[in-house]
Amino acid sequence: MEEKKRKLLNRTDKPDNVVERENEILEKCGKIEEELPSWLRGYFMYLRSNVLPMTRLAYLQDIRFFCEYLLKETELAPGITKIKDLKPEHFNGIKAVDINIYIDWCRRYTVDTAEGTVIYENRNSSLSRKKSSVSVFFKYLYRDGFVEKNITDGFDPIRLPKPGEREIKALQDDEVMKMLDSVTTGSGLTKKEQDFWEKTKQRDKLILLLLVTYGLRLSELQQLNVSSFNFDRGEFKIYRKRGKESIMPINRTITEAFSDYVNLERPSDDTLDEENKDALLLSLRGTRLTDRQIRQIVKKYTSVSLGTSRDKGYSPHKLRATAATSLIARGNSIYDVQELLDHDNVTTTQLYAAHKLNTKRELIKNFEWDEDMKKPGDEQDDK
Repeated sequence: MEEKKRKLLNRTDKPDNVVERENEILEKCGKIEEELPSWLRGYFMYLRSNVLPMTRLAYLQDIRFFCEYLLKETELAPGITKIKDLKPEHFNGIKAVDINIYIDWCRRYTVDTAEGTVIYENRNSSLSRKKSSVSVFFKYLYRDGFVEKNITDGFDPIRLPKPGEREIKALQDDEVMKMLDSVTTGSGLTKKEQDFWEKTKQRDKLILLLLVTYGLRLSELQQLNVSSFNFDRGEFKIYRKRGKESIMPINRTITEAFSDYVNLERPSDDTLDEENKDALLLSLRGTRLTDRQIRQIVKKYTSVSLGTSRDKGYSPHKLRATAATSLIARGNSIYDVQELLDHDNVTTTQLYAAHKLNTKRELIKNFEWDEDMKKPGDEQDDK
């Protein structure tokens, strides 16, 4: 049967690609909801009303994973083989200790696939999110009378670093310059990478500059269109979380990088499919770059600047941190930086303010033990 074509009737001010992306997330949520028991309809409504779409998707994925664990790894739902067939009484029989065992199991587990066995290891931050998802779920079950007790108070705490303990990973200014030199000249790239670089250097440079200048989130960068930019007004528009619009000023560096990419490298519109004609960042196949492709590009050039392997390169989010720390180090107000980066709470921005660039390096630079150990007259011996 021929698949029916979908048509978007967009009556909002948002570009079609932004609406399409939001719709993709909502469709993923809908598919997971179809796998879960239908009596959880109230829980689905609760998530729709109270959390962002991406958070809603993460919660649903976590609950589906928890249900799969119940069926495959425990005897808490005997005789049940499908998630859809789970009943309220199966959850009513779960105790806090069972959840604590589940969270501990999540630290390291294996999954058998057609290609072989995959080993998963989770950090405490990932475990904390899984615990949060299950906590919200069981609070809902208790609130709506599906379970007799609120067992969430018995969940073991997961120790996470305090804000002051967390090491913020960001490029220093000299590393940013090395990264930009690499994308400008091709230095530090392998022969195969240089072959691609010859065709994509202007695009890649624009990507890196947008990230380290504005601290854009990956989704904000990926969804940019050519029409997002208004050079007559010296600004471009991005769409934040919750569908919020934000206007960003354009500086000379971005103007030049944009012009070089669009005029020298980006395919002309008449060679592109209709859905990709307005997309700013294109692959060599003429399609909008995916999140994964952008991550790989950023990892490649940051690994050159850090002098490490490609898999140890930084993510786009760490270039967001780079923008924050660099702006604050230049004396800008944390409240202005908060506005630029769209932090919900200034406390988040303060974490970057507390991260003083080069502090450790400067402390150690003049703390050489071999210099302190020299005795009077040693200078003469060195001659």
